[in-house]
Amino acid sequence: MAPFDIRIVGDPVLKQRAHEIENVDDALLRLVDDMVVTMYEAPGVGLAAPQVGVQKRLFVYDIGEGPETLVNPRIVEGDGEWVFDEGCLSVPGLSWEIVRPKRVHLTGHDLEGKEVSLEADEFLARVFQHEMDHLDGILLLERLDEDQAKEAKKAVRELMLTGRAPEQSRPREGLSLP
Repeated sequence: MAPFDIRIVGDPVLKQRAHEIENVDDALLRLVDDMVVTMYEAPGVGLAAPQVGVQKRLFVYDIGEGPETLVNPRIVEGDGEWVFDEGCLSVPGLSWEIVRPKRVHLTGHDLEGKEVSLEADEFLARVFQHEMDHLDGILLLERLDEDQAKEAKKAVRELMLTGRAPEQSRPREGLSLP
């Protein structure tokens, strides 16, 4: 069983900006380990600390090359445009086509305190942007255009009432991004 429950839309913790991390200690390392387990069991490719109720600026991710962690990440540059069907573990069962920059340059630190500088494009760039949004208190619902937002309000309302996403809003296999 996953160590954490993933917070879902409507939880106020998802709307708050997470706090910078001052130092990496044993408690933070345990948090990261538990977040990775939770991410895999969800299943997802990324998970930000606020999604498990922890207001710290870190996220874990794995796009098929093993789990990675970024502490106090910042996107310092982005360009291009890429449309992709994006979902979120905090808005379960729903996804929408969202336009984001195709490429990003992200900086931050690893768990050893070493500075990292990463260039990413397409899917990895989207993972970084999505998780950064969580650290800033932004859900993918805020990235929707006007028509998508109308559809999303109905779908989220049904999700909140029934615990299930409407059938027509469920993501196609392999296309959602937590």
